[in-house]
Amino acid sequence: MAATDPTDVRPGGIEAFLRRWRPRGPLIWRKAWRRVSHYMPKGLYARSLIIVIAPMILLQGVVAFVFMERHWQLVTQRLSTAVVRDIAAIIDMIETYPPGDNYADVIRIAQERLALKIDLLPPDPLPAPGPKPFFSILDGILSTEITRQINRPFWIDTVGNSSIVEVRIQLENKVLRVFARRSQAYASNSHIFVVWMVVTSLVLLTIAILFLRNQIRPIQKLAEAADLFGKGRSPPADFQPRGAEEVRRAGLAFIQMRERIERQIEQRTAMLTGVSHDLRTILTRFRLQLALTGSKADVAALDQDIDDMQSMLEGYLAFARGEASEDTGTLDLNALFDRLKEEANLRKRTLKIALVGEPQVHVRPHAFTRLATNLVGNAFRYAKNVSVTATHRRGALTMIVDDDGPGIPLDRREDVFKPFVRLDEARNQDASGTGLGLSIARDIARSHGGDISLDDSPMGGLRAVVRVPA
Repeated sequence: MAATDPTDVRPGGIEAFLRRWRPRGPLIWRKAWRRVSHYMPKGLYARSLIIVIAPMILLQGVVAFVFMERHWQLVTQRLSTAVVRDIAAIIDMIETYPPGDNYADVIRIAQERLALKIDLLPPDPLPAPGPKPFFSILDGILSTEITRQINRPFWIDTVGNSSIVEVRIQLENKVLRVFARRSQAYASNSHIFVVWMVVTSLVLLTIAILFLRNQIRPIQKLAEAADLFGKGRSPPADFQPRGAEEVRRAGLAFIQMRERIERQIEQRTAMLTGVSHDLRTILTRFRLQLALTGSKADVAALDQDIDDMQSMLEGYLAFARGEASEDTGTLDLNALFDRLKEEANLRKRTLKIALVGEPQVHVRPHAFTRLATNLVGNAFRYAKNVSVTATHRRGALTMIVDDDGPGIPLDRREDVFKPFVRLDEARNQDASGTGLGLSIARDIARSHGGDISLDDSPMGGLRAVVRVPA
């Protein structure tokens, strides 16, 4: 089979070559990073702690591995060299005496001058070599020095937590056994540096955590205030910009933004109130003039037009106002459901209600009541049987409205939430036919920090799902 020619520009030529030989390293790294990021903490406080702690742990690891390892090895080598030199001197003194002489003076000199306890044993074979420790600087350096300075068969025991190191040297007609303190051949006090390093690091980390918490708290307060404002609730009364300069600027910008929004809402509400009053006055004047006319046949049609105009006016104003000026309070779902049952009886509809959790919810009472009546009223208009299920738990309210009506096509479900959109079989029309029922309901839900979604109902019609913090 012929190899691919990189200069071939035909389909399957250089393009296929580049795809085949494209390096996959960056892709692997991205996948690995995404997998690691999945387990990383998401909070700012936890991530800041990692930023502070990770370099300190890395620095301690480098110091312990590079500096301490070299320090232990250098000091231990010098101490072990001195101990082996003393043992070599003892061997020279023993071999200087003729056989059969008393070695009491050598033993005394070794104990008094060299701090070594020695014994002369019969020429028995040395013990079998024990297991080598996984990490022991003393064992390796001491063995190397004995081989270099004495160069005779030997056996050492440095394993364990004993403060004594045993060394046996095979001589011509005897075995020299030497007991030395571990501190003579090993830098045993170097762990003090590690202890001080760890204790100091813990103290510094504690101070850093305390200062970091004070810096993170203003950001958390700002996020809490913004979240409450987005849900239509008042921020905490004691909220003030605190912390670093950037956090203070962000907090001040949030306060100014909130004031501008509230001022615009107040101005719009005042304008709509004036417009509503003026238009109602004109409609009332029309109604009085029609009442004074004599022909009842012509008055009935005009009177109906005035009623439709007033209903449409109320719908437009309600949508524009959006109940945004209402303060949050406590709403009793049982009382709301009683009103819905009364409406169902008036319209001769079947209504099933189920409530899970506490009936008291923290919302804008009038706005949420309007949301519920719009959804249930829309279901009453197009269905005979309606079911309402409300679940209130863990600070969240989920209300599901099911019906057995004709439903809405999947590709048009988002359109019914648009203001003034009227489908052929629209279910977002209110009594006046303005097409604002579901638009007002979604606007109220989003002003609470929630939303409304539409789906197929198990009853065969439409399902409306409302989720809001409560």
